[in-house]
Amino acid sequence: MLNWTTRLRAAGIHLGVSATVAAVSALLVFWLWYPWPYREISSGRELFFIVMAVDVVLGPLLTFAVFDVRKSWRHLRIDLGIIAVLQLAGLSYGLWTVFIVRPVHLVFEYSMFRVVHASEVPAELLPKALPALRAYPVLGPTALSLRPFTSPGEQFDLTMAAMQGSVLSAQPQLWQPYEAAKFEILSKAKTMPTLYARFGAQKALIDEAVRSSNKTAEGLVWLPLVGRKSFWTVLLDAQSAQPVGYVPLDSF
Repeated sequence: MLNWTTRLRAAGIHLGVSATVAAVSALLVFWLWYPWPYREISSGRELFFIVMAVDVVLGPLLTFAVFDVRKSWRHLRIDLGIIAVLQLAGLSYGLWTVFIVRPVHLVFEYSMFRVVHASEVPAELLPKALPALRAYPVLGPTALSLRPFTSPGEQFDLTMAAMQGSVLSAQPQLWQPYEAAKFEILSKAKTMPTLYARFGAQKALIDEAVRSSNKTAEGLVWLPLVGRKSFWTVLLDAQSAQPVGYVPLDSF
């Protein structure tokens, strides 16, 4: 006769271990790779929870299915060892998937901002970036800007490539330090009263973003932001042009 209590206890212990591993993984993902607001803008939360839901549920269920005190200890160790290997393999693959699609740069793209993800940058073009920009950051996205086109021909070629899916911000040969475009950014940015006028019904949401920026509305400007599947608004310091806040509003 099957001992359901023993099976449930074994599955419960396995669930506790899996939940602990998931919590440690969450720190890695949301603190290093997808800091706020990129867990929202880049769908990091959804990707991580899909991985964790499968991994955390699958292991304990398999343990519940195979754990039987009538088996020899050697047989049980083999069964549980196979489950652990399968679970670790699934976790590793899932975390690697989350890692390779992580956001790496917040790029000023001439009149707006765009979040660029590691998977969007053609690997063969990365050597064309400035030497300091050829390695992706692992501590969250860094701010970059795009240099001016060197010729009408380059502009045409890269614009056509963008129309075919390779967006300008994912073209490493165009990357330059963020500060190089400071004056262009500020010239394109819009004042906060225009944002309040467009989204009067979302005043509380904008106010909260302003408070979180530790600036006053008078000291901020804004530009639209393109994420993986959504459009946001980035708030910028009106003097330095540095990003200091984000609002989940499509301001295009």
